[in-house]
Amino acid sequence: MTSTPLTEEAVAARRSGPLRELDHPAQVFAWLGPNWFASVMGTGIVANAAATLPVWLPGTRVAATVVWALGALLLLALTAAWVVHWLRHPATARGHARDPVMAQFWGAPPMALMTVGAGALLLGRDWIGLGPALTADWVLWTAGTVLGLVTTAWIPYLMMTTHDIARDAAFGGWLMPVVPPMVSAANGALLVEHLPPGQPRLTMLLGCYAMFGISLFATLFVVPQLWQRLVHHKTGAAEGVPTVWIVLGPLGQSVTAANLLARPAGEVLPAPYGGAAEALGLFYGVSAWGFAVVWLVLAAALTLRTVRVGMPFALTWWSFTFPVGTVVTGTSALAARTGAALFVVVAVVLYLLLVLAWLTVAVRTARAGYRGGLFRPVRWAPSSRSGAVA
Repeated sequence: MTSTPLTEEAVAARRSGPLRELDHPAQVFAWLGPNWFASVMGTGIVANAAATLPVWLPGTRVAATVVWALGALLLLALTAAWVVHWLRHPATARGHARDPVMAQFWGAPPMALMTVGAGALLLGRDWIGLGPALTADWVLWTAGTVLGLVTTAWIPYLMMTTHDIARDAAFGGWLMPVVPPMVSAANGALLVEHLPPGQPRLTMLLGCYAMFGISLFATLFVVPQLWQRLVHHKTGAAEGVPTVWIVLGPLGQSVTAANLLARPAGEVLPAPYGGAAEALGLFYGVSAWGFAVVWLVLAAALTLRTVRVGMPFALTWWSFTFPVGTVVTGTSALAARTGAALFVVVAVVLYLLLVLAWLTVAVRTARAGYRGGLFRPVRWAPSSRSGAVA
């Protein structure tokens, strides 16, 4: 049987319609990698950061709850699409872990789960009630924590044994698989008070502090390598420059975690350790916040320099959202602890920049996704030696 040739009108409609940059609409699922879950992270943090701001404007909470709901729907849609991807393209799905760049983004799904879960408790409870919100948070936090602990060990193991990594291959994405435990620590602090007093609360609190340490020390190994790479080998491919912002993620989230964990520590831990937790939240928080501000300036300067010569849109642009959002939550936590006007002003300014970045990246993602090009494999290399799918 021969197929009927398309008319000129049909060809024109195909070239101007949705997914026109794909050979077939089903290719939407062909290369769907874990990096797509960064869009859930970036959307969810816009909502969660609003809930922590030291000052509120009328309508802020309602708007933030709408954004949380959008992030939750996006998580459901991506999870369903990813299931289809694994069923129809299992070889490609398994291959993501073997790719030295795409493998790093396995850290995105667990953080997406926990971000939406925290939003349910902070904001979604207004719509669905405390009971269902708490259940949703526990389920998503548990799933994200388990998966995040797996990526923290699994991906570095692959890097040490399997991946072919050049000397100039370090990039911000190396932090993605090791940041989830810090997200678990920060979001887990919100759940401590909902556990029975005694051993359950103590176990949860100590577990969160342990995960704080896991991510913090892993970050201390990765950031110097990224710094060395930028000094000796410069920024590399323009598509990868936004990942420089990922460094802000563990920095801002660690400030948030240290201060959120200090709240229940005073009641759960025996003296004098509760007071020590309070001091850690303040002195570590301010110190880490200071470095985060410096890195933010460096990342902004490197990005602007790249924009002037051309920085094509890619999913890596979502790196402009979640990391900045963690600095907002960390700054808000310091504002609540110290009452310093400096932190109040910076938190509000950074949040406004976060919303602007999110709107920009979300619109660009929707536009590129509508055309279909965003679902095609795009190759860029952090190093000058090997390509990678991202």
